Amino acid sequence: MSMSTTTTTTTEAPTSAIEAPTPALLRRPKRADARRNYEKVLAAAREAFAEGGESTALEQIARRAGVGIGTLYRHFPTRQALLEAVYLEEVEEVCRAAEQLQGDDPWTALERWFERFIAYMATKQALAGELLNYLEPDTELFKSCRAALFAAGEPLLQRAQAAGVVRADVTIGQVMQMVIAIAKTAGSEPGQVEHLVRIVLDGLRYRPDPQ
Repeated sequence: MSMSTTTTTTTEAPTSAIEAPTPALLRRPKRADARRNYEKVLAAAREAFAEGGESTALEQIARRAGVGIGTLYRHFPTRQALLEAVYLEEVEEVCRAAEQLQGDDPWTALERWFERFIAYMATKQALAGELLNYLEPDTELFKSCRAALFAAGEPLLQRAQAAGVVRADVTIGQVMQMVIAIAKTAGSEPGQVEHLVRIVLDGLRYRPDPQ
């Protein structure tokens, strides 16, 4: 089961992808009991992969979720299918976060969304090494997720620009390129990535030219 959708660390997204509404990336079961088990396995897998990485056994994930291994395999027939689903769910949550922040102060909304994006990058890096054992970097999964993330973040940036709190000469692709670079290269000192991203975002603030 290979789910087609996702995000690489490239920078620019096509305009048509940005203008389109963010689609649902995962196809969840419709029956309530099946959906509950599906969500329990996904939550357990996210935690287990974050802790154990490639050494995480599917049996361990099933135990953590409180379901049998047969239930896990009914929803995710292969390890790749489960990895992709965890990855896609994380992208969906980042996109939902953008929608939930639309009513906030424009600057605060942009800043908080990038805080959530940083958390997504940490999960992505934990999964990416193993996902790339199955997928090429330019696969449709990563392309689709990248387009969804650009589509989620761009309205927040545009709203901040329209409010006059962010400089007008930057695009969502440029901002995400900087944030991704920081998330990939910063050291392991706690809070370092968040601190550096706040510095970058502060540089986006609109400042009138001195007379």
